[in-house]
Amino acid sequence: MTSHTLFALLLSLAAVLTLVSVVSAAGAVSTSDFQKITREERNYRQKKVIDISHKYVPDLPAFGSKNGLGNFIRLQTSIKLGDLSNDSVFNLSTHSGTHVDAPGHFNETLFELGYDVVSLDLRTLNGPVLVVDTPRDKNITAEVMRSLNIPRGVKRVLFRTLNTDRRLMYKKEFDSSYTAFTSDGAEYLVQNTDIKLVGVDYLSVAINPKDQLVKVHQLLFAPKDIIPVEGLKLDDVVPGVYTIHCLPLRLNHGDGSPARCILFQ
Repeated sequence: MTSHTLFALLLSLAAVLTLVSVVSAAGAVSTSDFQKITREERNYRQKKVIDISHKYVPDLPAFGSKNGLGNFIRLQTSIKLGDLSNDSVFNLSTHSGTHVDAPGHFNETLFELGYDVVSLDLRTLNGPVLVVDTPRDKNITAEVMRSLNIPRGVKRVLFRTLNTDRRLMYKKEFDSSYTAFTSDGAEYLVQNTDIKLVGVDYLSVAINPKDQLVKVHQLLFAPKDIIPVEGLKLDDVVPGVYTIHCLPLRLNHGDGSPARCILFQ
């Protein structure tokens, strides 16, 4: 074997060993990744987490009902009864408790075009959010919206109203006197702000009379990129700036969905 041939063989062997080394290390966690995740974990541990979702219980109010949600969940199989596992089934409206609305909720054309829960922009549902207190003697009218002076550029706002003070989400019987948006308030929001996530502390973003209920929703849904989040738990939330994470279920053809929403402070 010539020295040239031997050199070529050694070079090929080195290349193979290098390839094996790269492949074996491909799944390993690097030191820099470990340092980064440790740093991120430390940062998150320092943040306060506020759960702004209501617990689903039989006495949670349901829109238009005197009896709340009722017994909406039951065991289908039970370990106590000799089954291998506990496996429950539940029956809920897509607009129960803390939930989001999709544009198809009050607009048949948008519903047919596929503007359902799956189509909602997760970037809208997650990010910096402003929590504001509204006047306790008014619904959210255009006048109230002007008085709040929410700057252009603010994308997400949670409106803490008299509903929270009255603890309406803790009362089983639906209360039609809840505070919410009027049609002129909704029109002002659409035309004069950049708000895309509208959070409220009772079961509807719109006041109760049927004409207003429909009109407010249609005004908000017309741009197709505004997401109402309803039934929020804002008891322990003071006005200010937070980070919101709000995730509905991916319900294909869903006009709404229960959601788990939290704030980071």
